[in-house]
Amino acid sequence: MVVRCFRDPQIPHVTAEVNPRDDIEVVDLELLLADLAAVERRLQKVRSAAKARPKDYAAELSFLEELHHHLEAGQKVSDLTAADKQVEVLKELNLLTAKPRLYVANVGEEDLPGGGELAAVVAAAAAVEGAEVVPICAQLEMELADWPPEEAAAYRAETGLRESGLERLVKAGYRLLNLITFFTTTGGKEVRAWTLLKGALAPQAAGEVHTDMERGFIRAEVVSYQDLMASGSFSTVRERGLLRLEGKEYVVRDGDVIHFRFSP
Repeated sequence: MVVRCFRDPQIPHVTAEVNPRDDIEVVDLELLLADLAAVERRLQKVRSAAKARPKDYAAELSFLEELHHHLEAGQKVSDLTAADKQVEVLKELNLLTAKPRLYVANVGEEDLPGGGELAAVVAAAAAVEGAEVVPICAQLEMELADWPPEEAAAYRAETGLRESGLERLVKAGYRLLNLITFFTTTGGKEVRAWTLLKGALAPQAAGEVHTDMERGFIRAEVVSYQDLMASGSFSTVRERGLLRLEGKEYVVRDGDVIHFRFSP
């Protein structure tokens, strides 16, 4: 959720005063109403089907009615306890207030890097949800996008930022979705990055590259990105004994550079 956290008389706001908490509540209400409408549509279908086969739909009908009351009370689906959730039904409904949330506080340049008082309001709301906040000055990022990379990096450093807004947003998104990145190389010339769920094993990582690799997985040759960069080449990595042979139970780590051995 992107929340305005800057004051500028040249850029109008829907209300006279910029209030991030009010803006969040308005969006939350819209999301709740959208979810409520989706649940009501599902309820109509299930009630109709339950007339012919009441036992088959009793559990789902009961859950949907409870979910409807929950949303009517102004509570998000994410507030439900695990015991109250029917995962398959929720997956089919794909409700908006069930999704994990990341806040982006769109701040003024003068409030970088922390975000200032308005971003602090967003941080307080996010803390209640256990969500993360990324302060970004969208105006500055748009301007720096046209600068040479070295000059843009130097200017960001002057404002207290080590990375671009996009980089910080991507990393926060990966943390939220519990994702990591591993790398593969072809002939030492082409490098590709792959996204993987944190905690996945080496064969599952191989399956991201090709399903044949997962089926015929033998072993993985692994070196960390940091070790490879410090060594400068794969030959040096081998000389230093930093290249590891890992089997099917190896849990892939963020930044691993992997060469998969498999039987076609």
